[in-house]
Amino acid sequence: MRVLLKLSGESLGGPSGKGIDSKSLVEYAKEIAAVVKAGHQVAIVNGGGNIFRGLQGVGSGFERITGDRMGMLATVINSLGLACALRSEGIKAEVFTATPMQPIAHYYRKEDAVALMEEGGVALISGGTGNPFFTTDSGAALRALEIGADALLKGTRVDGVYTADPEKDPTAVKYDELTFTKALTDHLKVMDATAFALCEQGPIPIIVFNVEERGNLEKLLNGEKIGTIVHA
Repeated sequence: MRVLLKLSGESLGGPSGKGIDSKSLVEYAKEIAAVVKAGHQVAIVNGGGNIFRGLQGVGSGFERITGDRMGMLATVINSLGLACALRSEGIKAEVFTATPMQPIAHYYRKEDAVALMEEGGVALISGGTGNPFFTTDSGAALRALEIGADALLKGTRVDGVYTADPEKDPTAVKYDELTFTKALTDHLKVMDATAFALCEQGPIPIIVFNVEERGNLEKLLNGEKIGTIVHA
């Protein structure tokens, strides 16, 4: 199975969600390495919120385009760190960027990322879409379509999609599955509307699951019902 795993920057920041937590990097690398060694093909798109978030910059006086570019660079830093952790687990890992950054990383080409995955390596695709005003969720959806992923896996801190934020509303009810149309109509803040539209067009399902619960990634790829599936 070929999947694209979307990880938030905060997930790499550990308990504080800030900076890069080496323990979290190692734990994620072990989880990802296990599924790759089991024969699955994995590409990863990281967020950058643990280091810098574009909209956060706007609130601090940065111009939006500059803030978004700084956020793109934050995703590259995260990908470089996770790539190092994966190599320590015996997995070939390469970082690709949406804009040229040699020799720091490879310029992204779909063909190169797919070839790496087919060889048993992990492609870390960073820098968003390379354009401001697009989130890393939109970037993840775009890359999932380009590489021909069977599913986009959205790793979060909760175990799926709820009628409301379960961390704020104890009456929130979890969905086992729902359509893109319902997710958009009900304004469920799982991914942004652009990401939903791209995946619906694919069509490619989005599976939202708790990535912080160790073993969930492997269970999911082994066919267990984990999280919430959003489909056309």
